[in-house]
Amino acid sequence: MKAISLLGSTGSIGTQTLDIVAQHPDQFRIVGLAAGRNVTLLAQQIRQFRPAIVAICEADLLPDLKAAIADVTPQPTLLAGEAGVIEVARWSTADVVVTGIVGCAGLLPTIAAIEAGKDIALANKETLIAGGPVVLPLVQKHGVKLLPADSEHSAIFQCLQGVPDGGLRRILLTASGGAFRDLPVEKLAHVTVADALKHPNWSMGRKITIDSATLMNKGLEVIEAHYLFGADYDQIAIVIHPQSIIHSLIELQDTSVLAQLGWADMRLPLLYALSHPDRVATSWEPLDLVKAGTLTFREPDHEKYPCMQLAYAAGRAGGCLPAVLNAANEQAVALFLDAQIQFLDIPRLIERVCDRYQDQNRLNPVLEDILAADRWARQEVLVASQAAAPMISIG
Repeated sequence: MKAISLLGSTGSIGTQTLDIVAQHPDQFRIVGLAAGRNVTLLAQQIRQFRPAIVAICEADLLPDLKAAIADVTPQPTLLAGEAGVIEVARWSTADVVVTGIVGCAGLLPTIAAIEAGKDIALANKETLIAGGPVVLPLVQKHGVKLLPADSEHSAIFQCLQGVPDGGLRRILLTASGGAFRDLPVEKLAHVTVADALKHPNWSMGRKITIDSATLMNKGLEVIEAHYLFGADYDQIAIVIHPQSIIHSLIELQDTSVLAQLGWADMRLPLLYALSHPDRVATSWEPLDLVKAGTLTFREPDHEKYPCMQLAYAAGRAGGCLPAVLNAANEQAVALFLDAQIQFLDIPRLIERVCDRYQDQNRLNPVLEDILAADRWARQEVLVASQAAAPMISIG
C-alpha cells in the first residue's frame, strides 16, 4: 500500500486523486493533504481520509479549518502557509507526493519532497518548465522517481515502455485546440473570459482552461517533454486532435508510431503514476472505438496560437527564460481572468516580457536565479499592462 501526500487536494487533480484512493483503499492511503482556500471541502476530505498532516495555504483560514474539524479524532497536525505545504510534501511516512498545485507555487514543495526522498507524481507542469535545470539534478542525486501524471506526458511515458535507448525519433503532443479551435482568428479580439472558459472536452481549473484556449498549455508541455524525456525541441511536435482520444504519440526510428488512447479522464494518468509499474484494475468505462467514432487531426494555426512559438523560443534559449515565460503567462492569464486585459493581450505581454529578459538570461541557473526571474517577470507584466492600458483596455 502506497502512502500519499497530496498537494492541491481541493482542486481538479486533487479531487480526482482522492477518487482513486477511495476506489482502491487496498492500494493507496492518504497521509497528507495541502489545499488553498476551500475550507469546507478540505474539512470533508480530512473526515473521509484521516490524514496525519494537513496544510492550508491561506494562513488566515487556519482558525476556520480548526473549528470545522474540532470533533475529528485523532486530530491531524494542522499547518498553514507555504511552510506548511512544504511540511506536507516531505512528511516522513509518505511514499509518493502528488503535485496538484497550479503554477510556480508548486516548485518549492516539490523540491522539498525530492530532497526528502519522495517519489513524485508530477501534475504540476511548472516544476520542470521553470525549475528543470535545478529539479532534474536533484532527482538524480536523491534517486527518486519523477512520473508524469498529466495525460499527454503519461501517454508518452507509457508508449516509451520497452523502447530501447536511441529508438525514439519524435514526440507528437496532441492538443484539443481549446475553446476557440473552430473560431476564426479575426474574432479572437472580442472573446470574453466566459467564452475562453468553455473547454469543449475537459473539465479543468480556470488557469489551465485559459492556457488551453491560447495553446500555451502545449507550449509549456513541449518544454516539460524536453526535460522529462531528453528530446530536442526539433523532435517535439504539436498536432490538433479535437476528440482528445489519443493523448499523445511517439514515432520510432523505423517510422513505427505508438499511441496511448482513452476517454478524456484525468484519473487514468494519475492512477498510472501512482501504481507504476503495476496496472490496477478499475471499473471505469473502457474505450469503445466504435462509440468514439472518427479521429481527426490538423496542424495548429500559429497565427491563432502565437503562444506555442513563444514557448519553443524560450525552451531553446534555456536558462531562466522558460521560468520568465511561465511566470509572465501566469500573471497575464490572471489579468485576463480578472477582466483587466483582452484575450489577445496575453501573448503580447508574454512576448514583451521575454524580449526584455533576453540580455540578462542566466544559462546555468541555481534555484535563487529561477525564483528571482519568476518574481521579475510577474512584476514586469503588471508594469507593461499598466503602461499599455489605453491599448489593451477592455472597457
